[in-house]
Amino acid sequence: MRIIDTHSHLFADEFDTDREEVIQRAKDVGVARIYMPNIDDTTIERLLEVCETYKGYCFPLMGLHPTSVTADYKEPLNKVYQCLQSCRNKFVGIGEIGIDLYWDDTFLDQQVKVFETQVRWALELDLPIVIHCRKAMPYIYKVLLPYKETKLRGIFHSFTGEQEEAEMMLEFSRFMIGINGIVTFKKSSIPAILPQIPMQRIVLETDSPYLAPVPHRGRRNESSYIFDTLNKVAEVLKQEPEEVARVTSENALRLFEMGKGG
Repeated sequence: MRIIDTHSHLFADEFDTDREEVIQRAKDVGVARIYMPNIDDTTIERLLEVCETYKGYCFPLMGLHPTSVTADYKEPLNKVYQCLQSCRNKFVGIGEIGIDLYWDDTFLDQQVKVFETQVRWALELDLPIVIHCRKAMPYIYKVLLPYKETKLRGIFHSFTGEQEEAEMMLEFSRFMIGINGIVTFKKSSIPAILPQIPMQRIVLETDSPYLAPVPHRGRRNESSYIFDTLNKVAEVLKQEPEEVARVTSENALRLFEMGKGG
């Protein structure tokens, strides 16, 4: 069974002592690829180092995360862009980008500008985007709406289970919805919404080291735990896990290979 983890931060410090073992455990449960979105200008070197070490298994994306956006965003954004241009063939997408208003909206205007800029990069380079959205879907929607009929494509990362958000996401036919360990949480609303989302629009992710699924909740997350998310999604959709793994993996490969003629 082949499973694809479309969102992991395996380059994070949390994995420095046992990264090799983490990858082996992922392979042991059938994880065939891990896609790794960048965070900001301080994580670029580590991201590229890990993806080079595990070339063909770990695939890097380049972007500036919204929680790293401040009033002085221009310099880190420029560093991200320079890396994207100088190592263009290394990256399979633009991410992790978006808007995060969970804590406050101090830098809302800056987050919107940075998000808009990186969306334009994706169109110019014909790369998919991975969108981080927390308490900000109306703003995300407004930025994306002008590009609805373009080749812009990507993943709405870490769907939380809100009906209205799902409806807005599904309007963008070239976008997938990322399901991770949240679907296993006791109070999660995702199981009630998930049957309304076509399986051809779903990809699986971990967001490791964050959001570990039950029964690992509270621990460091890792790609092998995607197996628990897969089983929960299969249970909710009344499908065999092998079928969910097949379809979601095909969805991910189609998305990331589209600009390469795949």
